[in-house]
Amino acid sequence: MSGFLSSSIARKVAMALSALFLIIFLIIHLAVNLTSLFSADAFNEASHFMGTNPVIQFAMQPVLIFGVVFHFVMGFVLELRNKGARNVKYAKFNGAASSTWMSRNMVVSGAVILAFIVIHFLDFWIPELNTKYVLGDMSGVLPGEEGYRYFAELQHKFVPVWRVAAYVVAFVLLGLHLAHGFQSAFQSMGFNNKYTKCVKTLGVIYSVVIPLGFIIVALFHHFNH
Repeated sequence: MSGFLSSSIARKVAMALSALFLIIFLIIHLAVNLTSLFSADAFNEASHFMGTNPVIQFAMQPVLIFGVVFHFVMGFVLELRNKGARNVKYAKFNGAASSTWMSRNMVVSGAVILAFIVIHFLDFWIPELNTKYVLGDMSGVLPGEEGYRYFAELQHKFVPVWRVAAYVVAFVLLGLHLAHGFQSAFQSMGFNNKYTKCVKTLGVIYSVVIPLGFIIVALFHHFNH
């Protein structure tokens, strides 16, 4: 594996594959969250299934965590190598001449998004692990309450204004990150041909719709708790 990743092309392909994996995950994650806008019961059922299904918990979830860590670590590695190459090859490198601000600052937006992911884990994932595997409560039901607890917990998390603001800022940055990263991932996989225009259009749509969907979920529960 280390030999494979020693190649510059191999690192870019691995980065692209991890990006495509996370792009698919975001669609699934948003689809589940959007059910909370229309039906508390549907969201509870979907969340309980995702949180107790052994295939998701013990096979897909570890792969997801590895994918997240790998993507950001590889992104930082590639950025450091690219900066080193530019410093050696170009005495006066003007990145603004041939690239967008976001493409030159993917590592910055990536670092902010990574910090947001840590906060998101602390908000939802870590408490869920504690409830299920430390306290041993797999029922998904609050003591003395009827029905699953997931919808009530989701609304409770979005009561503080600061948390909603943090989520909104993070998802705006995610959209900017995706606007460049989506196309870059497909380009690294060899789609820089007759499909380029289609990929660009799809990337713009994706980078707007996905973050906007998550922002709507946060705002909806903040104003309707």
